[in-house]
Parts: sequence; C-alpha cells; structure tokens
Amino acid sequence: MKFNTTSAALALVATLAGGAVQAEGHYVTGVEGLQGSSVPPAGNYYLGYLVNYDINGFQAPDAKDGIGGSGQVTALANRLVHITDTKLFGADYGFETIIPVLRSSVKVGPLDASDSGVGDVYVGPLVLGWHGAQWDAVAAAGMWLDTASNTLGDPTSPGKGYQSTMLTGGLTYYFDQQKSISGSALFRYEYNGKKDNGVRPGDQLSLEWGLGKNYGAYSLGVVGYSQWQLSDDKGAGAKLGKAERHALGAELVYPVASAGLFLKGAAYKEFSVHGGSGPEPKGNLFRLSLVKPF
Repeated sequence: MKFNTTSAALALVATLAGGAVQAEGHYVTGVEGLQGSSVPPAGNYYLGYLVNYDINGFQAPDAKDGIGGSGQVTALANRLVHITDTKLFGADYGFETIIPVLRSSVKVGPLDASDSGVGDVYVGPLVLGWHGAQWDAVAAAGMWLDTASNTLGDPTSPGKGYQSTMLTGGLTYYFDQQKSISGSALFRYEYNGKKDNGVRPGDQLSLEWGLGKNYGAYSLGVVGYSQWQLSDDKGAGAKLGKAERHALGAELVYPVASAGLFLKGAAYKEFSVHGGSGPEPKGNLFRLSLVKPF
C-alpha cells in the first residue's frame, strides 16, 4: 500500500495537538539499566536522571514508512529514596518520590511548539528490596499525580493531564559469587486514568534490561528497553491501535569513591517503533545518571 506522506503529516499534527510528544504513560524507559532491579541498603539516596530524547521522525499507525518531523525532550528526573531498617515480607522497606523537570519541542508540518516546566510528580509509598547470595529483587507501587501544567492543544505541555498507577517488579541475577557479571530485568506496569476530554489512554508495560561486567574501576554492559501498549484507548473519540517500541544500547558505570557517588552513562537507539492510536515518535536516547547517598 502506498503511503501518503502529506495526509499522514496532517494526521500527525491533529494527533499531537491532543497529547504529549512522548508516548502515552508517564514512565520514560531508558532511565534504568545495569542492575536496575537492585535496591540499595538502608539509607537516604538522591538519584538524578538527565535524559535527552532526540526525535528524528514519527511512525504512523499501520505504516512501514516514517513521517518527517523532528523534536526533542530533555528532562531531569529528581528521585529521592529512603530505605528503612524495617522488614516487610522479608524485604527492606522504603518509599520514594520523583520530581521531573523537562523541556519538549516538536516541529512537523505547520506545527512548531515548545514548552518547559515541572512535570507530574510521582509518589511511591511502597518500595521492597530483597537480597540473596547471588540475586536481588524489587517490588514497588505508587502513583503519578496530575500536578503539572497541561494546555489543551499543546503537545509539549509538561504534564500528561491525567493520573497513573504504576506497579514495579524486577530481578537482578549475578552469574558468579564475586558478583562481577550481572543480568537484570525491570518491569513497570501503568494503569492510566482519564484525561479531561474523557479519553483513558491504554495500559502500558515497560521493560528495561541490562547485561554487564564489572572490571573493578568501572562496569560496562549492553542495555535495552521495550514498551508495549496493552489495551486500546477508551472513551468518546478514542482511536484504536496499540503502540510499541524497542531500543538497544550500551552503558558505562563509573564510581567516584572520593565523592561517594556513582556516575552512569547510557546511549540507546530505537530500532523498532509501531504507531498505536496515533503517530509515535522514534529516535535516540542519551542518559546520564548520578547516584548519591546522603
């Protein structure tokens, strides 16, 4: 079937005018990588995730060809975690919050928009971390609140315009007793609430994985992420279709012992994106993380 680029671009503008540049759901894949399912010991932690997502095109629903256009999302997610000395179900119990600050821009056809601000805040009252001889596991639950600005018709608004409940589960396995080789998988499930227009975005499942090797002074490994829309959007005017995306990349972890922190850098390339109810962005993601106990 021949793909009509002009009509698709117009459809893209119409679709973006009702939602954010990013895929539906609050959680941005690619922020976790090597040992992503390992919870630290009791204490207070700051984790800063600086993410840049460079959009080099959009993928229309049920089309092999991409749509022109470009965009960029730059975000700093500030995550505060407190792990207590309390045991719950045999796990270390903790709680957390995430406060993202972001700037988004998109250019396609007649649409040229940009905006910045504090995004929707995440509150996680339940974080459970288990630790075995050669494995770590995590389970968590929380909610993305509808706290940020969301302007109808502006696809780059900092907020999503709805709440989401997020459930987390994952496992890190160490292939040797020295814990020098690790493999991890971290899943996050989002149940999205309704927007002001009555449409409820479909539920979303995210997977982040990593396979790494510790070389003493640093760790290096292969990482990747996948994201699937599990159910169709619902509500008056909702369009059918389920989006998905897959990416592959590499990560470097470098501890700075003198400052008592860890630096993590990763780069991802999305190699497969399928549009859902509307065109989906496709691009490359770069992430720089800082982990600091205090």
